[in-house]
Amino acid sequence: MWKNFTVMTPSAFISDASDVIDADGFRHNVGIILTNPHGRVFWARRAGMEAWQFPQGGIRANETPEQALYRELEEEVGLTPGDVQVMGCTRDWLFYRLPSHLVRRHSKPLCIGQKQLWFVLRLTGDESRVRLDAGDKPEFDAWRWVYYWRPLREVVAFKRAVYRRALRELAPHALS
Repeated sequence: MWKNFTVMTPSAFISDASDVIDADGFRHNVGIILTNPHGRVFWARRAGMEAWQFPQGGIRANETPEQALYRELEEEVGLTPGDVQVMGCTRDWLFYRLPSHLVRRHSKPLCIGQKQLWFVLRLTGDESRVRLDAGDKPEFDAWRWVYYWRPLREVVAFKRAVYRRALRELAPHALS
C-alpha cells in the first residue's frame, strides 16, 4: 500500500532524526486525521477527560514519520496499515506551543511544544476493527465520526491553529 504513495518528508526531520525533542524544545510528532468513506473524521475522547482530539504521538529516535504514523495508529486506534489508505501529508512541520502551566520545567530536555507532520488516512477496513484498548495504556476511552470541520470548535484552544492548518491543507485529499 505505501509504495503507491510518496510522502514529501521535510528535510528538517533528516537533520535531527535522532532527537525526540529538538534543540528548540519541540517534540517531533505525527498527527492523524482518519476519515471514513462518507467524509467524516475519527474524533476521540482522551481517557478520563472531557477533551477530544485526533490521534497523535511522538516520533521516536531512528523512526521515520511513516513508521511513527503506523505505530501510533495501532497503539491508539488498533488499526493496521491494511485497514487504511494514506491520502496525503502536510508539506511541512506544523508547530504549537504548550501553555506554560503544561510545560514540565524540570524535565530534560525541556519540551515547550509539538512539531507535527499531519497525515490524512481513509479507513478501508471495517470500523469494527477500531480498538481503543490496543496499547498498554489506552489514550482514548470513546470515539465517534464527526463532520470534517467540527474538531475546530471542540479541540483545546492551544491546538486550534495547528488543527485549522492541517485540516485546510489536507481537505483536498480527505474530501475527494
